[in-house]
Amino acid sequence: MNALIKTDNQVLAEPAQYLTFMLGGEMFAITIVGIKEIIEYAGLTPVPMMPSCILGVMNLRGSVVPVMDLSARFGKPTTALTKRTCIVIVEVAAGDVSHDMGILVDAVNAVLEIPTSEIEPAPAFGAKIRTDFMEGMGKVNGKFVILLNINRVLSVEEIGVLAQPVDVAPLLLA
Repeated sequence: MNALIKTDNQVLAEPAQYLTFMLGGEMFAITIVGIKEIIEYAGLTPVPMMPSCILGVMNLRGSVVPVMDLSARFGKPTTALTKRTCIVIVEVAAGDVSHDMGILVDAVNAVLEIPTSEIEPAPAFGAKIRTDFMEGMGKVNGKFVILLNINRVLSVEEIGVLAQPVDVAPLLLA
């Protein structure tokens, strides 16, 4: 993610670029590596028996791309559609292959360079999302921005588990 630069016997970490966006009134960021494009929200085709965080699929130049509501993925209310709502198309690694996936966000803000010195480790507690979803906390203008690990958030295996039907019979017998 961060490139190392050697100058005069010192190794410095080059600042990484992150796309910042809003989600439920909070600012999040993902590295621009792997972001393919940002598009305006358009109607999606629902797919039966998908987890509630998967809104459906879209046609992106002839390819079928699943779209996830990132807010719902984090266990929050679904994203309200506004004029600023958009879909960020990212490339997600799944083993040896990669595929495109869309994430629905409230609004995209800007691309920022965040120096490594301004990134803190993910907190062990107190965060509103799972810490394994986070690369860390970036300091931007005196405020913290949650830096997401998009490959963990959009893990195909984990989303597949969410789609499995829950057997409620043992719960009813208890």
